[in-house]
Amino acid sequence: MSKVYKTVVVFADRFVPNKLRPLWEHEAGPKTIFFWAPAFKWGLVMAGLGDLQRPVETLSIPQSASLAATGIIWSRYSLVIIPKNYSLFAVNVFVAFTSLYQIGRAFKYQQSLKEKANE
Repeated sequence: MSKVYKTVVVFADRFVPNKLRPLWEHEAGPKTIFFWAPAFKWGLVMAGLGDLQRPVETLSIPQSASLAATGIIWSRYSLVIIPKNYSLFAVNVFVAFTSLYQIGRAFKYQQSLKEKANE
């Protein structure tokens, strides 16, 4: 861990209220990478939610499938590691759900194109 980060943690430690102390001291709390990696991964969820507004013809099924697979795999992994990382679990469930929804949209669109071609 870098000296700057350790200094910030020691400084912030004085201001953490007693009610938040269990979260602060947790093995996967803000003092560790186990907290910050999932926190920044929420950016993928925000991007996925933003993509819900994209036209369906521009969606990539392989990209959405790989994101969904990643979300599912890492969701499972986050529950078998020690310490269990529920924030990692939550963010990966959201990544998987948004990607699966996009796959559904794209598949439905492709089916409608096939039906129109067969008419």
